Order: sequence, then C-alpha cells, then structure tokens
Amino acid sequence: MNGLFWRNLGDRSGTSSPLKYASLISVVRNFSLWSMKKDPDLEAALSRNRRWIVNNQIKHIVLRYPNQGVPIKHLQKKFKTLDLQGKALNWVKKYPCCFEVYLEGDEYYCRLTKRVMSLVEEEECVKEMQEPFFAQRLAKLLMMSVNQRLNVVKFNELKRNFGFPDDYLIRIIPKYPDMFRIINHSGRRSSMEIELVSWMPDLAISAVEALAKKQGSEPCFACALPSTWVKSLERFREFNATTPYISPYVDPRRFLAGSPEMEKRTVGLVHELLSLTLWKKVSIVKLGHFKREFNLPDKLNVLLLKHPGIFYVSNKHQIYTVLLREGYDGSELINKDPLVVVKDKFGELMQEGLHEYNRRRHLLNLEKQKRGGILSVRSEKRKDTSIEMPEQDDSGDKRGGLFDPEERKRFYKVLFDDAAP
Repeated sequence: MNGLFWRNLGDRSGTSSPLKYASLISVVRNFSLWSMKKDPDLEAALSRNRRWIVNNQIKHIVLRYPNQGVPIKHLQKKFKTLDLQGKALNWVKKYPCCFEVYLEGDEYYCRLTKRVMSLVEEEECVKEMQEPFFAQRLAKLLMMSVNQRLNVVKFNELKRNFGFPDDYLIRIIPKYPDMFRIINHSGRRSSMEIELVSWMPDLAISAVEALAKKQGSEPCFACALPSTWVKSLERFREFNATTPYISPYVDPRRFLAGSPEMEKRTVGLVHELLSLTLWKKVSIVKLGHFKREFNLPDKLNVLLLKHPGIFYVSNKHQIYTVLLREGYDGSELINKDPLVVVKDKFGELMQEGLHEYNRRRHLLNLEKQKRGGILSVRSEKRKDTSIEMPEQDDSGDKRGGLFDPEERKRFYKVLFDDAAP
C-alpha cells in the first residue's frame, strides 16, 4: 500500500489516532483476501466479454427507443450506468458494422446496422426454440433455493446471465402452470416472487452428478489447475476426499453452519449456478444478493478463494467476477449454449468493425502527415504498400490486413484501449 493511499485517507479522516490506523490495517487485510494469481487466458476472456456486454446493452437501448434511433446525447447519459468514460459518439464509431451514426437536424443519432438487426431476429428465433430449456433452468434455480421461491426484482439482476429474455414473466411462466406460479402477499411490486409448484426429481441432478453418471464414477469436483500449483492441488484433493459430494438440491438446513458438509454443499451450489449461466461466470456482488435464498455464507469471497482449482476470481474492470475454471479451455468456452453461438456472431461483427475503424484512422493519419510534409519519400513507399496489402489479403492469396504485424498492433491497441477516442 503506497504512501499516497495512507495520506489521502488521513486527510479525509482529519485525525492520525492509533485507532484510525488500526481500522485502516483491517481494511487492507480485507482487501488482501481478494488476491488470486492471474490467469492470462481467463483475463483475456473477461476483456472480450466486457466490450460485448457494453455493446449488447447499447443494442438493447437502441431497440427500446422509438423508431429504434437513439440520440447520442441520451447514450451519453447512459454511459455512467454502463461504467464508461469518454464520449458515446466516439465509442459507437468504433463499431461501424454494429452501429450507424447519422445526423438529423443538429443532433447525432445512433441506430443498428442491417447485419445486427438480422442477428436480433436470429436470436429471437433461438429464444423461442429454447423456451423449454429456460423453463427447466428456472425450475432448477428454484429447487436450489431454500423455500423454492425467488424474488422477481432480485432475479432480474441475473436473468441475462442465465439467458432469460426480458419478457420471461409473460413469455415463459404462463406456459408452464404445472411448474411455476407468481405470488405476491403484500401487493407491492418489490414483493413479487416466482414459486415452484411441484418438485421435479428428474431435474434435481447437478452438472457434477450428470458427468459422473456418464463416466460411471462417483460424483466429485474437477480441478483445472497447472501441476505447478502444488499446495493448491493438495488442498483440492483433500477437500474432494474428506467428505463425499453433496448435491446443491439437498436442503441445506440439515447441515450445521461452518461444517465441512455445509462447505461442500455451498461449493456445489455455486458450481451448479455457474454451470447454468451462459458464460460460466457471474458477478460476486450480484450473487451475494441471494445469500438468504441460497443460504450462502456472509464471506462468500473467502469461500471462493479457498477453492482456486474450481473457481477463478477476478477484479477485471473493477468488477469482482467468479468463473468456473472447467468451463474454459484457455480463453474459450468449451460448451456453448445456442444463444452464445448467436451472440458470438455479434462479437465477430464488433471485431470486424474495430478493424475497419482502425484501418480508416490509420489511412487518415497518413493523409494528414502527407499534407503536412512529414513523410519522407521512403515512408511514402511504405505507405503505398500498407494500403495495397489489405486489398491483396481480400483475394485470399497474399498476406495483409490483420496478418501485417503493424496492422495487428494498431488493431489490438484500439481493441483493448478503452481510452482511445
């Protein structure tokens, strides 16, 4: 902890008492609980996913706006809720394959491109086909909760993690009256809950149990750590061997708080929750909102960090996230939900647009330098080559575009530099 941190805290408190520094040391110790060795592949997956999440949210904002054309100044206001800085106009211009910027009167507007609108229609078709699976997923979530009920307002915070459409309450719930019902004893919107109508034993099988049955073995957790993590591997083997696997669909009230059995059940619960998400990840803060419903411990972060072989905890983009290690091979998801496949196409459009944006900027800068007389004759020749190479690359015969080392550097600089205009 650097000196500036301590001085700033001292300035705010206006005191330098020993009690103050004792409390600061406690804060630092709590922060240290979040430390975990970085995994470059999983960090890269989170970086890509972060940009996708932002653009997907912008897409939803545009679709909800009248005539599906949103004023840029309206997007600018939303940037705070998206935890972004800079100008919204500059952001959407980075993705010309996803967003069209146009001028109407004296005001800039943003709309979705035809290619994105085509993906929106494709995603809707997938959601319709997936409705039975959404119903099963919701039933499994309810069966893991203590009273087989979930608050609607709370659940809305996580609905997209599990792939549920925004209108799931009117699209899915009424179609399965033998599985769900809506209850609201107080009449307030904040008290509305989804309740499971009847227990379904066929669905009360976790991902761990399903894999064990397929392999003809006893259910146990898998470890996805390199062999060099000797101590962590030893702790994982001990955890797996000490007590048998406990299904997250077992009532947690039969176990004592803090007991090995309760820990085993809680780890199994988080594992199952992550298995049901689209990207095998979830915000720890949002997950913590369901402590009562899923009987999670107060210090959920401590529990997750105790099991690095199963979970990966990251603070990428200052958002604490837990990922299921076994769900990834490097930085790629192993098993992709049909919705993820469609959503990946949106990500591909983003990358294509970034490359196009980057190339335009590069050519524009070269033109400015040429007008300013900065380039030498030698650099002029180099410029002509860099312009022609992407055209050759389009033919599929010669290297160019993203295969050009300099072009790749510029592409990835724009891709990962949030501060870039």
